[in-house]
Amino acid sequence: MECVNCHEWAPARQENGLGLLFKMSSVDASQVSGVHVLAVDDDPYARQLIADYLGYNEIRVTALDSGRQIRDVMARDSIDLLVLDLGLPGENGLEIARKLREDVAGLPIIMLTARRDEADRVMGLELGADDYLTKPFSPRELLARIRALLRRSRTHQTVADGLQKIRAYRFAGWQLNVRLRRLTAPAGETVPLTNAEFNLLVAFLAAPQRVLSRDQLIGRSRLHNDEVYDRSIDSQIARLRRKIEPRGEQVRLIGTERGSGYIFTAAVEIVR
Repeated sequence: MECVNCHEWAPARQENGLGLLFKMSSVDASQVSGVHVLAVDDDPYARQLIADYLGYNEIRVTALDSGRQIRDVMARDSIDLLVLDLGLPGENGLEIARKLREDVAGLPIIMLTARRDEADRVMGLELGADDYLTKPFSPRELLARIRALLRRSRTHQTVADGLQKIRAYRFAGWQLNVRLRRLTAPAGETVPLTNAEFNLLVAFLAAPQRVLSRDQLIGRSRLHNDEVYDRSIDSQIARLRRKIEPRGEQVRLIGTERGSGYIFTAAVEIVR
C-alpha cells in the first residue's frame, strides 16, 4: 500500500513534465484542503499521477493497488472520496462500488474506466458511482470533478439535516410520507415507488413551482441514492408521471419547460 500525505509531499520544480502540469492548476486550495481521497488502481503510473497531482493541491491521498484493502483503510481512517479503477485484475469494480454504496451511503465515488461502452458507464453510475472518467484522463479534470462532488456532497448533507424534520409532503390530494417512503393517492390507496421514483418526487416536492434543470434534479435526487443518471432522467420522470397523474385527465403535476427542465406545478404542504 502506498500512502501519500499532502503535508509530507514536495512538488517537483522542473518546467516540464509533471512540474509544468502542476503549475497549470488554478484550483483554490481552500476548497479541498484537509480532504482525504482513497485512490484504487492497479496501474502504478496512474496511482503516482493521482497521488502527486492531488497532493500538490493539498489533498491527502492513500493509494492502493487492490480493492481488497479498501475496508482496512476505511476502518482506520476517514475517507472523503473514493477514486476507483473499474478494471482491477481479478476483481469486479462495479461490485466493489455497489457494496461500498450499501455500507457507506454518503461516500462520493469516481470510477476510472478504459471502457468506452456507454452501457458500462451507465451501469457503474446506477450501481453506486457518482461520476466517471475514461482513461487516459487528465489529472486536472479529475481534480475539478473531485471538487464538484465534494461541494455537492456537503450541500446534500445540509439539506438532509433539514429533511430529517419533515414527516410528509401533501399535494393535490396526495401524501408522501418521507420517513416511511410511502405514497398515498387521493382515494387512499398506496402507490408503490421505486427508489429512483421516490428520490425524484422528493426533489420536486422540496422545490415546488420552480423550474429545475436536469442537472439540478440529478443532484437533488442523489441526496438519497444514485439511481438517477442524466440520460435516463426523462424516462424516470415519465414513469413518475404515469403514477401520479390520472389517466385520461388533463392534470399535469410535472410540467415540461422546453430548453430549461421540469416544474412541479401543484402547491405543496409540508407536514413536520
